[in-house]
This record gives sequence, structure tokens and C-alpha cells, in this order.
Amino acid sequence: MSLARTLAVQLDGLDGHLVSVEADLANGLPGTTVIGMGDTAVQQSRDRVKAAVVNSGQTWPDRRITLALSPASLRKNGSGFDLAIAVAVLAAAETVDLRRGAQTVWIGELGLDGQVRAVRGVLPALFAARRAGVRSAVVPLGNVAEAGLVHGMEVLGAASLREVITHLGGGTALTGPGIRVVPDPPVLPDMADVLGQPEGRAALELAAAGGHHLSMIGPPGAGKTMLAARLPGLLPPLTGDQALEVTAVHSVAGELAPGLPLVTTPPFVDPHHTASAAAIIGGGSTVVRPGSISLAHRGVLFLDEAPEFKPTVLDALRQPLESGEVLIARASGAVRYPARFQLVLAANPCPCAAARDLDCRCEVGLRRRYLSRLSGPLMDRVDIRIELPALDPVALGSGEPGEPSSVIAARVLAARDRSAHRWRGTPWRYNAEVPGAVLRRRWRPTGEPSRLLDRAVRAGLLTGRGYDRVLRLSLTAADLAARDEPTMPDVATALGLRTNGAAA
Repeated sequence: MSLARTLAVQLDGLDGHLVSVEADLANGLPGTTVIGMGDTAVQQSRDRVKAAVVNSGQTWPDRRITLALSPASLRKNGSGFDLAIAVAVLAAAETVDLRRGAQTVWIGELGLDGQVRAVRGVLPALFAARRAGVRSAVVPLGNVAEAGLVHGMEVLGAASLREVITHLGGGTALTGPGIRVVPDPPVLPDMADVLGQPEGRAALELAAAGGHHLSMIGPPGAGKTMLAARLPGLLPPLTGDQALEVTAVHSVAGELAPGLPLVTTPPFVDPHHTASAAAIIGGGSTVVRPGSISLAHRGVLFLDEAPEFKPTVLDALRQPLESGEVLIARASGAVRYPARFQLVLAANPCPCAAARDLDCRCEVGLRRRYLSRLSGPLMDRVDIRIELPALDPVALGSGEPGEPSSVIAARVLAARDRSAHRWRGTPWRYNAEVPGAVLRRRWRPTGEPSRLLDRAVRAGLLTGRGYDRVLRLSLTAADLAARDEPTMPDVATALGLRTNGAAA
């Protein structure tokens, strides 16, 4: 046999395309040519594969070798094609019998010594292969636990090319994923550590119950960062489908923790304020990687010292906040990543960050310009806006622990269950993600609550988007109070949190 074919997968974001890797051995001047729109890593695979084959005790064919990655019009990138190329060459040279792996996807990077190294994106790649009808895969041993999350596929892990050759020869089988042991969930920061700040605690609970975005402005040491870091501990664990979705994003980004192939708790991402737009939104010149907003999918994106971020970075959040996804377009194509996260903004009231207003030396105009870096269109998408006062010395001196996260999380879960029941039969499960038109058809305030909101709109305190967000907050407040529909106190609370008390 001078022609052999194997299968691999090319990822574009979380979408995968099955790639046919063909190896043709012909008479002529010895050499290896790779065709099929491969990037530098793909072109260099011929040298990695040749060294890996020789160092695995096999002879490299002394013939003219043509490697074709089809479809030819699809751009290929990364080193994950190495294993598929090596097996195709060995099969074409009749060194191995490919009948045992003809309908198998081969994923992995080869070291010069023949070791099969872990690569990014194995989970979404195998999902794509399964959709294409492939039912078996060989992946690096370091990715086998992650690959084992894909049901309906026989997955084997290889530590070296030598093991693969032995396996295809009918010798010792490769390693399977084994029985998946679900690790204990990580220990998250507890709300019991937060002293005082009853307004902040109530706002955080409301944000968790409805999936609302939150901003906190207050002096240093008021507890903004502590509160934000404890929001994931109030959120319900990810469902099975959500966990796989989040894990796929982290797999593409190479952010999966060793020994934890499945992300089961809402992620918490807190990038530094010097982060670029590509780091936050996602990007890259050849391979488009997910950014912080996608790594925070189904979790929390916390921007501490939010006014210190570049305005272009902050305003780039506006579209993902509405759509729950981000489309990153490059000359080579467009990649879509999920980005349904809860945004938490924290800021000091002025650049000098004085602990007391009496100590602040910033002019009024400077303070206004500092907070105006958080643009109006961005803040219009933030449901809850609160000002945290300096920490009460009485609360600090008492040392009495606050209400623990477990108790608050139980109320949040009950509220989310009520919300899921309200929106049963729709694609939405919690109030913050329901479109305004659907929301108003389901519930519209009447009587005094309606007049209160009308006055706020006429006074310029609410935009059309803000009106809908107050309705969502009102429903969440009612869910926490175990009411079917909001009452006047619920609407007043929602309006006060939305306008930071300006409507009072």
C-alpha cells in the first residue's frame, strides 16, 4: 500500500471540522511535502513526525511523500495533526495495519522522542467528530480524562508513538479513560467573612438570584473585592450541559486544571486592568483564542478598578452583555464563542482613592471624569448600582461572622427555581436573560408601581433598556420573597438599586 488515510479535527472556536489526512508514497527524490493550507505548525509537523518515527524504532520511508489535509480550502493550524500524519505515513509504508483504526480520529502532538503530548481543544474536537459519525478516537494520555467526557465514543489514550504502533499491531491496548472520579468541588470564599455592608450583601444576593450585572463604588477597604469574589459561591452548580459547555471553552484556551477535566462550578475571572481588548474579548492573529468574557461563561467576570481599564475595552463589553456571545472576525474568518457571564464592576470614587471624603484632594471635575470612563451605554446594561460606604467600625470591632454562603445560596436556588418555573417552555431560566418584549408580555406593572416607573422615565432616570431591567429586578425580588408577582416594595427596591437611590 502506498496510500493511506486517517482522520483528524480542525477547530474554529468551538466548532470542529473533520479533516482527512492522506499520505502518498511515490517513487522519486526523497522528501516530504505538506499541502492543504496548513499554518507554520502544520508545515513543521513533517520534521517532528520524521524524528518521532525514527526514535520510536521505525524506518522513515526513503521515498517522495505527499501529505494532503482535506478539505484543502479549510485552514489548518496547530500541532494536533502530528499523530494522524504519523499513523498515515506508517500505514502507507505498510509498517502498521490501519484496519483497526480506519474510522478513528487521531489527535496529538509528537515530540522528537516519540512522546504524544497533550493539546488544546480535545473536548470540542471529539464532539465535532461524534457529530460527523466517528465513534472512536486516540488522544494524548494527558487528555484522556477530558476526552472521556464525550459519551458515545470509544476513547483511548497514548503516551507515545511506540504504544500506538504496538496497538495497531494487535499488541497491548492503549489506556482508556477508566472510571471517572468526580472530585470534591473547590472550597469557595464564604460570605461569613464579610463584615457589615448589609446593602452590599443584599445586592449580591439579588444579583445571584436573577443573574444580574452589578457595579459597586466605594472607598478602599469597603469590601468590594471580597463581595465580588464570593458571588460564585452563591450561584447554583453548573448543570451537566453547562459544565460541558464551559469545559469546552477552557479546553480550547488551555485553561483546564490538571486532574479536573470537568468544570462544575461557575468560573470567576478577574483580569488585570492593563489587559488588552484581545485578552478580554478574545482574538489572535492565526488562532483566535477565547478571551476573559468567554472564560467567564456561565460564571462571573470581575473588573476591579474598572475605570482604569481602557475605555475601548470597557465599551467592547456592550454587545456581548446583550447577546451572550461574541463574534470575533479576522481576515482568515470569523469565530464565535459563548459569553453569557455576570459582570461585576468595582471602582473607587476618585483617582486618589482616599479612605475618607475629607482626605480627598481631587477636584469635582476630576472625580466626575474618572467615573465617566464607565460610559453611559455600558452602565445602562448594569442592572444593580450601589455605593458602598466605608466599613462600619462597630461591625469591624465586633468580629461577628455574617450569614454564611450556604444559607444565602439556598435562598438563591429557591428563587432560581421559581424563575425557571415562570419561564418554563422558553429558552430562558432566570430573569436577567429574558428579552424585554417577552418580559412585558409576561408581567407589566399596574397602579402605583406603574406610576412610579413612569415618573422615573419622564425624569430621565430610566431609558427603555433601564425600564426593562427594573422589571427584571422586580421579578427577582419577588422570587426571593416567594411571591408570584412583584409588589410595590419590590418595584421600589429594584428602581432604587437601578438608579442608585436617585429615584427616591
